[in-house]
Amino acid sequence: MQYRRFGRTELAMPVFSCGGMRYQYKWKDVPAWEIPGDNQRNLEATINRSLEVGINHIETARGYGTSEMQLGKILPKFPREKLIIQTKVSPKEDPKEFRRQFNQSLKFLQLDYVDLLGLHGINTEEILDYCIRPGGCLEEARKLQKQGKIRFIGFSTHGATDIIKKTIKTDSFDYVNLHWYYINQVNWSAIEAAKKHDMGVFIISPSDKGGKLYDPPKKLVELCQPLSPMVFNDLFCLSHPEVHTLSLGAARPRDFDEHLKTLSLLDDPQPILKPILARLEEEAIKILGEDWVKSWDKGLPNYQETPGNINIETILWLRNLALAYNMIEYGKMRYNLLGSGGHWFPGKNAENVQKLDLSNCLSHSPHRDKIPDCLAEAHRLLGGQSIQRLSQS
Repeated sequence: MQYRRFGRTELAMPVFSCGGMRYQYKWKDVPAWEIPGDNQRNLEATINRSLEVGINHIETARGYGTSEMQLGKILPKFPREKLIIQTKVSPKEDPKEFRRQFNQSLKFLQLDYVDLLGLHGINTEEILDYCIRPGGCLEEARKLQKQGKIRFIGFSTHGATDIIKKTIKTDSFDYVNLHWYYINQVNWSAIEAAKKHDMGVFIISPSDKGGKLYDPPKKLVELCQPLSPMVFNDLFCLSHPEVHTLSLGAARPRDFDEHLKTLSLLDDPQPILKPILARLEEEAIKILGEDWVKSWDKGLPNYQETPGNINIETILWLRNLALAYNMIEYGKMRYNLLGSGGHWFPGKNAENVQKLDLSNCLSHSPHRDKIPDCLAEAHRLLGGQSIQRLSQS
């Protein structure tokens, strides 16, 4: 395993983290006796494997159902100083409820403290306000920190880049969990801002939200040769020293194995990355056209400025991936969250685009005449039954 300094926390963070949302029994709290023995044994085998390969950062959340309770049955068995434990609690309008939920997390984990507490889901201005206003959740977290229950405080986000950068600019947080990977690099400026504030940078879900890379289309496999798409994406992310760790949402012990192939390439990643990056770009230009590839996202409105709250940028992005790399199943998974994902994946899909006049909101786009047809095409290609986020299921 390789380790990187996790910003001003000074923690030696493994370049891979063990995310805790895929090995738990249920997405809601249940009595401990309901948890099947085979499920618990699988979780414990996964944690043992994680530590065996040097991944000592275990990351979970109050919102991950039974994850904390199940981890609490194994984490106390290991030397505490050798573990980096992170949980996350969603900010609340009432900071007392935030404290209550944190205390529940600590009780389930059966630990005296967590190394990292993330304020979970700072996705909107309103949620940011819950955190930073006088007497808010951040102040409550600071009290817990003074009591020795938390070492460092960060935040996680699925929000727009401007919200992330605004949160970073407060200089109130030690680290950030955010999305950034090859197929979606929009948050790079937020990572640069985090570097300026000497914050740890944790990448959320690079193999799932980063493209369902555990089940890639054949075309993507061919374009990423000689690496698997999963190892390519890991190497792409970690070739940037501003990135400190990638979350691996392991569901079973063997889920670490493919990622570990990345480690031997980290010292000199560019010779193997450059030809793959060139092929991916060439293929996108071949299928979509150079002008579109270079400028499709220019002058687009956000979903709040669009008739019907259509999330134009997200839909066009998913269409690009589906057409260029045959990432249709990934596109369907993300597209059909639109309308049901709340502030975690906001805006609506393009089901009603042909009934709407988008001319005003697209007036600054160089592709204003083409985009309505592209949105309709995306809906034909990707539309289907509405999908809920895992935590809603």
